[in-house]
Order: sequence, then structure tokens, then C-alpha cells
Amino acid sequence: MVETLDTRVDIKTKGISGRRTANVEVKSLAGVKADSLQRVNTGINEFNRVLGGGFVPGQVVLLAGEPGVGKSTLVTQICKKLVSSKILYVCGEENPGQLKLRALRMNYDGANLFTTSEADVSAIEQIMYSNTGKTKFDFLIVDSIQTLYTPELMSSIGSVAQIRECTQRIVRFSKSMNICTILIGHITKEGEIAGPKVLEHVVDTVLYMEGDNQHLYRILRTTKNRFGAVSEVGIFEMTEDGIREVENPSSMFISNLPGDLIGSSVAVAMEGFRALTYEVQALAVRTSFGYPKRTSIGFNVNRLQVLLAVSEKKCNIPCSQFDIYLNIAGGFKVSDPALDLAVCVSVASAVLAKPVMSKSCFFGEVGLLGEIRTVPHAIKREKESTRLGYKPQSNVKTLKDAIGKYLVN
Repeated sequence: MVETLDTRVDIKTKGISGRRTANVEVKSLAGVKADSLQRVNTGINEFNRVLGGGFVPGQVVLLAGEPGVGKSTLVTQICKKLVSSKILYVCGEENPGQLKLRALRMNYDGANLFTTSEADVSAIEQIMYSNTGKTKFDFLIVDSIQTLYTPELMSSIGSVAQIRECTQRIVRFSKSMNICTILIGHITKEGEIAGPKVLEHVVDTVLYMEGDNQHLYRILRTTKNRFGAVSEVGIFEMTEDGIREVENPSSMFISNLPGDLIGSSVAVAMEGFRALTYEVQALAVRTSFGYPKRTSIGFNVNRLQVLLAVSEKKCNIPCSQFDIYLNIAGGFKVSDPALDLAVCVSVASAVLAKPVMSKSCFFGEVGLLGEIRTVPHAIKREKESTRLGYKPQSNVKTLKDAIGKYLVN
């Protein structure tokens, strides 16, 4: 039996200003009631996935990504779906006319969307409040948080002090009024969110939007979520009339080339709790220099160097005689260690000029001793590959066995 402690403690403290007395209520966790979350459906299943099921009233979401990746397009699409909600869009980087052009391109009349170019956070709070003390809007979108300022600070717009103060004020306001808020943030050239680290601490959810501007697909990742699982991903496709969710992303990342291919294999990687298939392509060209070149797109080049050394040492693949070029088709970056086996098979196929057995699918981490190590979520990976008509590798314990079994002589 858990004892519930519910007392009021009289606390006396001495500080710089003297003595003060406060009443503090102490409760056992067993006696605390858990709040039931009432989610707000955004109308976009992929966005609901990364949020953990939809918006929670009072939730503050920080959305960051490269310039031009589609952050503003995505939030405009959300506004289009939330037709029954009144939304205030703070245009800090563009004027309302530019927002209107984007909405027209998406066939969105914007009847539920209200815009302002005001950058003073105090004025934004006044706009949100009605004469009755309640909020006039259900959602707040700030594009971007780096453009807001408060005249109470003397520092320039975009400084660390301004970003920290404006973010904290918006978070307090959103929590007190139960308003769902999306803050669009800049990133640095290193790929991190620009501004103080406290920016990520004070918000409830942090989302990163990734993708090459030259490709159609975008990945939305969750790195922090107080109301759901982290490391979830959503897949989107950029089109002429906006952005749309991809319901079956695995089939979009694999080419439909027929027959056995040299230097190409299919891998199953986990993006959060989601199994996705990728095409791993390798090209081997006999080197003209003393030091062979290694180039990788979408895969860590240092990891590629290690896998090439293991392939040469344990499987007698003459990688040192070739320049190796590796590519994850579709322009995505994959960091799952389970991609190791597919990378090694593709490289071996390219170097030996032997095609990979058709409809084969690979996942597994390759160790320095040439062994194939088990990876998490094996059942999910097998189901995803089987659903797409591929046969996952089986009964292979070493890299040498896998290459000998799945390369066509």
C-alpha cells in the first residue's frame, strides 16, 4: 500500500532581502492525477505521426531546417487542413502578399488564416488577447522566431538575448491560454538550430525538416517530444501546388530496374520506429593514383572506409585498387548501422563485376572481424521487405558468406 502524503509545510528562508514565509504543498506521486491528452488532428497523417498523434493544447513546436526545404509550405498546408480553427500567422521574413501567393498556389483561400508583419512580441500578445481576456485565435505561427524582438532589451534583433526572451514569453503565453504554437527556426551552417540552446529546452517539441532541394522528398524528424515518442519521422513530397504526404515511402525510394544489377542492393533501415527500404548504389573505377578515392553521398564516409577495410581483409575484395563511389538513391542521409551489409554487398558487386541476386534485401551491422551482428527491430524490417516483394537475407553469419551467397557468378 502506497501512503499518500498531503501536507502543507511552512517554510522560512533567509535571503538577500530578508525573511519570507511561504506555504508549499507536498504530494506523493501516487496521489497525482495524470492529465488526459486531447489531441488536435492536423489533417496530415505524417505530421500527426511525428507529433505523437496530433497537437496538444498549449504545445509549442519548434520547426527547423535548411533554407528552401519547405518549412513555410508545410505550415501553410497545416493551416489549410485546420479549416475550423482561427490561426494567426506572424510574417517576420515575408510580407502577407507573399504568403497569399503561396496559399493560392496551394488552392487555399485562407479564410481561417490571419496575418501580421508585427515583430514586437508584446504587440503580438495584445493581438492574441480579446477584450474579455481570452484568446482570439486557436493557433499561432511565427515565421521565424529569429525575427521577433522585445524593446525591453537593447540588443539587436536575432541576438541570443532577444531569441531567449521572446521564446520564453511566447511559451508562457501559449501555456496559459492553451494555444498551439509553431515556431519556425533558422539553422547554422553546421546544421544546428541557430540561437541559444535554451531555445530547444523550453519548447515541447523539436522537429527537423531534411532533404535535398534538388530532390522531391523531405523527411520530418522528431528529436524532442514531451507528448510522444522521439526519433519518429514523416515523409513528404514537394509538388508544384505545395507539399503532400507520402503514404508508401519505401516503394518511392527504390528504382524499378529489372533483373540483376551490378553495384546495387536494397537495404532496410529504421527511421525512428518506422522501417524504410533504400537503394544502395556503388561504383568502382580502377584508380589511377597511389591513394584510392572514396566518395559517399548519404552515408558516412568514415564508416565506408572501415567497411572497405573489412571487405578487403576478411573477404579478399581488392578495394584498394579501385576508387569507390557510394550513393543512397533519393538524396537521403541514412545513419542506421544496419545499412552496413548492403553497402558491403554493393561494393563487392561493383568491384567484382558480379550482379546482386534480384529481389534480395539486406540489413545487418558488419563488425571488424567480418561478422554480421544482429540489429534491432528485425521483425519490422522483414515484414517491410516482404511486403514490397523482397526476400531478406537469412542463414548468413559472416560477410564472406553473404557475398558468396548473394552475388551471381
